[in-house]
Amino acid sequence: MEQELGGILAAAARGHFPPADGTTTFVPQPNPRDAGVLAFTAHSVVFLDEDPAWVRDTLAATDADPLGASMNPGFLTALMARTGRRMNCVDLLTCASALPGEPPLALTELHDPDHPRVARAHKFRDEVRVWAADGGVLVLGRGVAGRWEAAVEVDERARGRGLGVGLALAARHLAPEPVVWAQQSPGNARSVRTFQAAGYRPVGSEALLVAH
Repeated sequence: MEQELGGILAAAARGHFPPADGTTTFVPQPNPRDAGVLAFTAHSVVFLDEDPAWVRDTLAATDADPLGASMNPGFLTALMARTGRRMNCVDLLTCASALPGEPPLALTELHDPDHPRVARAHKFRDEVRVWAADGGVLVLGRGVAGRWEAAVEVDERARGRGLGVGLALAARHLAPEPVVWAQQSPGNARSVRTFQAAGYRPVGSEALLVAH
């Protein structure tokens, strides 16, 4: 039976990862918007409506450790050239279980579709909802393969007070499904620490190919 990306992600959220055998799994794009590469421990998943033979040959031609070739800049650049898509960066992919009850933080939901954070979120997610706190913003929406994703933004003036952790934790209370996901740039150590302090655990790395 052909695997689907949603099933692979759901299993990873439960701690059941693809075999660490150095191979690459190919699955269809879950929709026209979402395409890219996931890297788990010694296993990669390419979700792209592209010829698997071409992808395998390009991976094999990458002058890199085979276990990390799928996140090699040369390979990702070849994917962008082939598909005409772009990417922002390679993210750390994390997830956390949903929590019961109301979030322990005063939040006001924003319904303004022209709000800059709302407008940007709609480029990458569906069913977007946005909440504001004093000095910060929380975004929830359906992203890759329909998973619920959280993103937070904290004003410079409000940093150092634990607001980021509070917003990331609030997402776990507001998520309508058992698991909420979040991506962080590995170099943004502040963001990585924020989500880990809120109980999000690392799952793998992800490179999303974004259509122009």
